[in-house]
This record gives sequence, C-alpha cells and structure tokens, in this order.
Amino acid sequence: MDNLNAITVFVRVAEARSFTAAAERLGLTPSAVSKAITRLEKELGVRLLHRSTRLVNLTNDGVGFFEHCREILASVEDAERAVTLAKASPHGRLRIQMPVGFGRRVVMPALRQLSQRHPALMVDAELSDRVADLAYEGFDAAIQIGQVGGDLLVAHEICRLRFTALASPEYLAQHGEPRTPDDLDQHSCLAYVSPLTGGYRPWEFSRDGQTFSRRVSGRLNVNHADSLVEAAIAGMGIVMISNFIAADAIKRGLLKPILSDFVAPGPKVHLVHLPSRVVSLKLRALMESLDEAVAAFDQVLEPSGATQASGQAPRPENPAV
Repeated sequence: MDNLNAITVFVRVAEARSFTAAAERLGLTPSAVSKAITRLEKELGVRLLHRSTRLVNLTNDGVGFFEHCREILASVEDAERAVTLAKASPHGRLRIQMPVGFGRRVVMPALRQLSQRHPALMVDAELSDRVADLAYEGFDAAIQIGQVGGDLLVAHEICRLRFTALASPEYLAQHGEPRTPDDLDQHSCLAYVSPLTGGYRPWEFSRDGQTFSRRVSGRLNVNHADSLVEAAIAGMGIVMISNFIAADAIKRGLLKPILSDFVAPGPKVHLVHLPSRVVSLKLRALMESLDEAVAAFDQVLEPSGATQASGQAPRPENPAV
C-alpha cells in the first residue's frame, strides 16, 4: 500500500466497530471511509470486516491484521511524540470517562484547570458508573475505582479513598451516637445501591489490624452518592460515604464523622490508559491537574496531614503514567 492512511482508517473502523463513528473521529464522510476499506481489502485480497446494518466486526483475517496495524500506528505515534515532546504543549482532543461521584468532585475541577492552562486542548468527558472499553470506544483514559478492569491497561494510582460513617448533628442528638459497628443495628442506615449489581455496597470497618464488613440497608437506599449525603444531612440516618464526596458537608458542620476508630482502608483510584512506549503530553498534563485537585481536597479534609485524608501513596519521581 502507498501510505499509512488506509491503515489508519482500518484501525479506527475496527476500534469503533462503525463506519460512521470512525468517520467522525477521522473527519471524513462515512462513504469515504467505506471506500477506503474496500480498496484496502481489494489490494490485500482478503475480507477484513463483516458489515451489517448495525455493527461492523472483524473477520478472522481482520483480527490478525488489526493487531499488526495497531502496533504500526503506535510505533509511528511514539516516534512523533519522542521528537516533539520537549518543545510541544498539549493540544488536540482528550477523551476521558469517569465515575459520577469522584468525577464531579475531583476530576471535573482538574479538567477545568487543565483547559484553562492549555487552551489548545479540547476535553470530552463522560461521567457514568460503568467500565469503559478504551480501545473500542476511543477514550484516551478513564478513572477506575477499585480493581482495574482490563489486563492490557496501564494503571497509575491517583489516591486511595477513605469511607467514613457520617450523620447529622440533629440525628445524633435524637438517636444517640453508635460507638461500635454492632450498634448500627439500632440505627437507620442509608445504603448505596450499586448500579452494576443492584446490591448494597457493604460497609468496611477495621480494628486492631482486622478488617471486616457489614451489610446494611434501611428505609432509603440510593444509587447516587450525593443523594445519600443530602438524605443524611436531612437527618434521615447514617451514611457511609467517600471522604471526597462528604468533604464540603463535613467542613460546614452539616455531617459529623462517627465510628472514627473503625475506619478501614478504602479502594484505590487509578487513571488507566492503553499501553504506549511514550506517554502523551495530554496524559502527563492530566496527571498534573489530578495531583493538584487531590492535594486541594487533602488540605480541606485534614490540613495537618495531607496524605492521610485520601490515603494517597507517595509518588515516584518519574511516574510511569
């Protein structure tokens, strides 16, 4: 083939599984993309894609060709980045997916700062409590809480959450303050409903090096963290929420931390992306902004001990993002 354009078009179609979606990413018409794939198949003498009215899938020959083509494009991109890294600044489009709660409180402020700092960078953000397929959906990066979904993803730890039991001063004045997790049986608890499983998230506790969990639910259980905080502020019961979500309510005295002697280590938060030998300027700039956003929350939550509030691990001097 004469140039890399045909390979680029094929890889984008295979990733998006759609001629239309690939055309949007490439700035071409669907007709032009379809013709480019047809010419490529004719030149190679094999069928690379199965077409249907709703979806495009790789043939057996297409799967192998796709992997080789993606490696070729990655090598070309790495070479370009290596040449321009020292003098370039972040530009182009950055697509990122993130969970709603952590995204609203931490990532969105970081993205606003990122956009102001780098005006040539355009950011597309999706807030949803799902695990995105970066390769097929075209995301540059995603925020994942807990276990990283995807064996091929590169994960960089941002921080570690800390979940705290909280209640309003009015609720505690009326019902008393529980001293141990066993006392929760006598209280109204507000549980988080997982949108992925439909089950209630267990409350994790720790004491004397032993970690244990309790399944709780009450008269009101919601799959939205902010709504749970609002219900707790209204005096409807006790809630177990991430420190980032509850930071403002704690600072304003609307919610009081309880069972502080039983706080367990929370899940880690990672920025994940597809592997590349040279990390893009966009991802480097994103990581810098996320670091600043987490540090700002640390100061709000615990000014005298910044890393304790989020459980953030010390960063290596040259993090491999």
